[in-house]
Amino acid sequence: MADNAPAKGVPVPQRVRVHHLRQAKERREPLTMLTAYDAVCARIFDEAGIDLLLVGDSIGDNMLGHPSTIPVTVDEMVVAARAVASAARRAFVVADLPFGSYEASPAQCHATAVRMIKEGLAHAVKFEGGAHLTGHVELCTRSGIPVFGHLGFTPQSENMLGGKRVQGRGNVAAEKLVSDAKALQDAGAVAVVLEMVPAPVAARVTEVLEIPTIGIGAGPDVDGQVLVWTDMAGMGSWSPRFAKQFGNLGAELYAATRRYSSAVRERQFPGPEHTYES
Repeated sequence: MADNAPAKGVPVPQRVRVHHLRQAKERREPLTMLTAYDAVCARIFDEAGIDLLLVGDSIGDNMLGHPSTIPVTVDEMVVAARAVASAARRAFVVADLPFGSYEASPAQCHATAVRMIKEGLAHAVKFEGGAHLTGHVELCTRSGIPVFGHLGFTPQSENMLGGKRVQGRGNVAAEKLVSDAKALQDAGAVAVVLEMVPAPVAARVTEVLEIPTIGIGAGPDVDGQVLVWTDMAGMGSWSPRFAKQFGNLGAELYAATRRYSSAVRERQFPGPEHTYES
């Protein structure tokens, strides 16, 4: 489903929806996903043909200056989701449920998910965890809220996991990951994100599931890929090993800022063409 172009004679939908995700998996067409936190970037990514926009709680450590995703609040996520969803015309918008807003019970999860859909205008929600959250997935699904699972490295559990560490290594851990993925699917999840998982394990999960897998640091043999957009575009001073920079917007923005600053200080801006005379 790339570049807004018809694939194999099938017209690209006006709006990407849940059933298109499974159809892409069946046709072995890779899904494209980027994070987005505001309307400006959402519009650009949407027009560029990105299939899914993730309003991630990664807004915390990429936009809000936090050391991790943990401090992000529901209110912050609702505002970001609404901005992204309002700007996207084609992409399917998925909003994260932040730490502390869903873990306690299916009812808590459902209440937060409703806010993301009703106030944030998202099309689906994503939360971290495996088989122990199947009740959460089932309740949301019965209420008409599509759910994306998130397995492997789960950033909200960074303190328990001992930092940013690859998950699913070894036979026992790999089997647990596969089992969790199946449980989420059986509970009604429409897709699963696999983060920082050995490529062979991610490939096996992808093979056994009927729903799409979206990888981030999970190798090439998944149904789609997601990156934090600032990593993709070269906006940060550091990027994780699994990321690739497809541009250098940070350097471009720095250079533009320097040119603006010099023009103002040298009284070259604003010029006559930027000035109202009467």
